[in-house]
Formats: sequence, structure tokens, C-alpha cells
Amino acid sequence: MFTASAHPALERTAQARAELARRVALAREACPDDVRSPPWRLLAGELSYVAEPLRRRLHPLHVAPAVRPQTIILIPGFGAHPLRMRYMAEQIERAGHTVKRWGQGFNLGPSQDRFDRLEQRLVDVHARAGEKVVLIGWSLGGVFAREIAKRHPDKVAKVITMGSPFSGNPRANNAWRAYHFVTGHRVEEPPIAARVHEKPPVPTIALWSPRDGIVAPRAACGRPGERDRAVALRCTHMGFAHSGEAIAAVLRELDIA
Repeated sequence: MFTASAHPALERTAQARAELARRVALAREACPDDVRSPPWRLLAGELSYVAEPLRRRLHPLHVAPAVRPQTIILIPGFGAHPLRMRYMAEQIERAGHTVKRWGQGFNLGPSQDRFDRLEQRLVDVHARAGEKVVLIGWSLGGVFAREIAKRHPDKVAKVITMGSPFSGNPRANNAWRAYHFVTGHRVEEPPIAARVHEKPPVPTIALWSPRDGIVAPRAACGRPGERDRAVALRCTHMGFAHSGEAIAAVLRELDIA
């Protein structure tokens, strides 16, 4: 009879099952009673993003030429691929800016390797552009942008976050259970050193929305001192990546010195 220790395939299967059970347990943890996530009615409203292609045809976005063209890196949110931000990238480029992807495909949460590669991406883009780079991050991507800007403030012109949970309790959102399961660690215990509420030493603007069905508005708005300025929009969380309102807000912020 084979034992798990004597048969590599059985041992790997046992390890995979144990890891799956561990991640399920993480996802099923209780949320503190004093933590408030967006209500279910707002979460249900996030499904409106499926009608976005039709809205684009009915209401084409007017894009004015940029006052000062800049180089930008777009960082997708948790579980999102850069393709989810392609429409925003196209509109920003229509204005005259240069947009670069973050270069890593799907954003599956923080890891030392992922941060090291994003850090190198910023260094490379900055060197090629010959100017400071604007970091624009959607949701978790905005948290990444803030942390990278802290490491390289000499290479970052500005940080713009869109519905990013950088303030308050990290479980004040409707995505932390999925985050626990996918990443294998608690949202309070990232595998890198980070103090997400601390403001980067560069201009930092937080775009947030009271209609956000994923991240609690207060977590994305932040407190004074945690960002330089907060701008309220009326889009959903998914809408930060493609709505005309969010894109117009980003373009306005890029024109502000």
C-alpha cells in the first residue's frame, strides 16, 4: 500500500487539499462588527457595467487636447487584467498623453516579486520617457501605486487612485473574502512591508464614489493627511475603469500641475 509520503503524486494532492482548506477558512473568517462594507443594493448595481459598450455608442466621450502631455502607467484592480482599462487608456491617449501598462497581466494581489517587477517597470518607463511618471491605479492598483510612489518619489509626478481602499479597516469592502481565498493571506497581513494609509511624498488625489458597491466610500476617500485631495464622483466601482465621468475626472487631474 502506498502512503502519502512514499508517493509524490499523493503527497502533492494532500498538500493541495490542505492549502485549499486553509484558503477557504481564511475566506470564511468573521468580519468585525464595527466594519461597514457597501450595502448589497450597491453591490448589485455593479452589474450595470455590462451595458457600458452600448452607452459608449450612444454617448461618445469628448476628449480635449491635454494641457501638458504626460507619461502614465495604469495599474488594474484586484483580479483585473489591463484589458479592463483599455478604453480608459485609449481616451487618455486621445488627449495626447502616453499610456503604459503595468506589464504583469492579471493583478492577483501583492507579493514581493510583483512589487519588485512593478518597481522596475517604473524605473524603466521613467528612464525612457525622460520625465516623471503619473501612476493611476484602480482599486487595489491604486494601493500599489501609492506604495511604489513612496519608494521612488523622484520618479513619480502624481498618484491618482480610483476607488482604492487605502484608509480605515482593510475589510471595509465586499472583496476581502475573495482576496483571502485568491492570495492565501489576510488583507491585514500583506507579504510586503506597507503602511497603506500613509500618503506618498508626491501629489496624491483620491477619486471615490458614494455609489461604490465594492469599496466603502470612506476607505477610498481617505482622511486629511492621507491624500492631498479627494474628488467625489457618481460612478460605480466598476465604472472607475470605463465611465465617461471617471475618465473626464482623470483627464482634469492630469491637466492640473
